[in-house]
Amino acid sequence: MLKLAVNLSMIFTEAPLIERFALAAAHGFQHVEIQFPYELSIEQIQTQLTLHNLSLCLINVPAGDLMQGGNGLAGIPGKEIEFHRALEQAIQYATALNVPSVNILAGKQPLDSDLLPCLNTLAQNLKLACSMFAKHNIQPVFEMINGTDMPRFLVQNVAQAQEMLEAVQQPALKMQYDCYHMAMMGEDVLQALQENIHDIGHIQFADCPGRHEPDTAQMHYSEIFQWLNHSTYSGFTAAEYKPQAHSSHSFAWKDKYFAKHPQS
Repeated sequence: MLKLAVNLSMIFTEAPLIERFALAAAHGFQHVEIQFPYELSIEQIQTQLTLHNLSLCLINVPAGDLMQGGNGLAGIPGKEIEFHRALEQAIQYATALNVPSVNILAGKQPLDSDLLPCLNTLAQNLKLACSMFAKHNIQPVFEMINGTDMPRFLVQNVAQAQEMLEAVQQPALKMQYDCYHMAMMGEDVLQALQENIHDIGHIQFADCPGRHEPDTAQMHYSEIFQWLNHSTYSGFTAAEYKPQAHSSHSFAWKDKYFAKHPQS
């Protein structure tokens, strides 16, 4: 049974973040995710979740300057103390709001740094995250992001993610698999899901190219959703796309693919 969620950082952006919870509920979602919820207080978010009978299934660890074009935190030598503080903030939000999974963004290789020290830093920081999250029963995940949208990102495909899992050696650590990013990397999304589902803790989806809602480009989401719905995967599957027009007009895929299939 798929646990379907909607990303409030990319969808319903016609309204302020605090108003998007109501919009998600109005469109039939029971679960939401937020990339960086820290512009709102824990109390503000909890009020919205309770009011609209929603759960918050995923947030990201603060990523420093990554979203503003910088290199980020987790894989950047010399930023270990800042990353530790970011973990503490994420844990504060996740524990108070009952968030089951927290995503760690690797960051980008700085232009003046070699790759290996960055990967070593990332591995050590992921080990730290696993240790800290375990005390609060939080699932750590880390995401692969395509190198076209984010050049120099440290983990860009499944093979690199598997290498990082081997380096970290923490069974709790899983991949966050974004179908759009992997399609951008030229991977066969369905095959990759089938071969790696035991190492995946969270899934996100958008069509490719364009990163709009399903059925606006070239991906075959009918097959992907059908397989996931009958697989052993027990994590959340979240819509994380840029609506082609108004957000409220972007949910034809939901009626098409999930009206006849159970979801929770």
